[in-house]
Amino acid sequence: MRQNGSALALGLSTMAMMASFVIWSVFSPIAGQIQELFHLSTIQKSVLIATPVLLGSILRIPMGIYTDRFGGKRVFASTMLFLVIPLLLAGWVHSYWLLLLCALFIGMAGTTFAISLTYVSRWFPPERQGLVLGLAGLGNLGGAAASYALPFVFNSYGLEWVFWSLAIMIVIVTALFWIGTKDLPAPAKVKTFKQSMVVLKEPSTWYLSTFYFLTFGGFVAFSVYLPTFLKDLFQLSATEAGVKTAGFVVIATLIRPLGGYLADRIGSRRVLVVVFAGIIITSLAMSVSLHQFTGFSASCLTAAALLGVGNGAVFKMVPEVSSGNTGAVTGIVGAAGGVGGFFPPIILGIVKDLSGAYTIGFVMLMLFACGCLYMNHATKRMVINKQGATAV
Repeated sequence: MRQNGSALALGLSTMAMMASFVIWSVFSPIAGQIQELFHLSTIQKSVLIATPVLLGSILRIPMGIYTDRFGGKRVFASTMLFLVIPLLLAGWVHSYWLLLLCALFIGMAGTTFAISLTYVSRWFPPERQGLVLGLAGLGNLGGAAASYALPFVFNSYGLEWVFWSLAIMIVIVTALFWIGTKDLPAPAKVKTFKQSMVVLKEPSTWYLSTFYFLTFGGFVAFSVYLPTFLKDLFQLSATEAGVKTAGFVVIATLIRPLGGYLADRIGSRRVLVVVFAGIIITSLAMSVSLHQFTGFSASCLTAAALLGVGNGAVFKMVPEVSSGNTGAVTGIVGAAGGVGGFFPPIILGIVKDLSGAYTIGFVMLMLFACGCLYMNHATKRMVINKQGATAV
């Protein structure tokens, strides 16, 4: 059964996650236009951009566990259909606070990351997890599609049709996913939520969460805030900023399988040494090139490659933490990554309003990368299950 359904499980799950991530990224590419329509401050705009990230991150934990318990097909399809409700409502609201409420529930789209990786991981053996989960992570390309397409939809048809067109799209994708996929048999013994959360006692769960807070959090933060950077710093139009942001997302996403493959071959820790050291350097480069488009762009694209490789390397280790609780670990680590994408846009908005520049924000990123580099060096032997196996 695994051989017969593994390719479809991977392909359709990646497609469904990609469609969901278009929705999860809906506010970032058009944040400038929304700011003008609703007369928002920089902080209000930053909160609107970051709000979907919050719910989509926190709820990754239970959604990963529920995927283990009830099967990826049902959980994935029901989550995508739920998104239709806030998308339809968002097209009718004319208040910032109501739009913010819709944004919160649109954040459910972000939970499909945990659903997808938990579902796909059951179809493949451990020795292929790095590459396969990297391929499943290509669903992040939905962020690039949003950056490229949504400004065009907004300019051509208005804000309401940005949301309504996405509602139509997700219904079609849900139908295709439901028809084309199947679930593997449920485990003989279904664990309770409390039993699944025992992985919180494993140090390696926290190490991976911290690393993913930086790598995936950095990816999300740049994906949602880069249009604002480009508009504020270099006076690009929303469409131009969207296209360039799409390039960042494409690079970070397409290189993710390489990170998983390298982790399969030489070990995740070695890959992460290069990633964290590189982020330290690129953070400093971005902080001193905020008014030099070429230098800033080159630094951003380098950071995209590093973050993508880091994402693949970290998630190679997830099935090793607890093979019987993949959903729980995927949810916890994924939640940490999502939360890592929630705070930077808000912090950057505050930093910009208080200091008039973004420099301090990039210095903070550099310091956090230094901490991760130290942790990676200090944890040469990582506890990855109750029997004391190690992941390197």
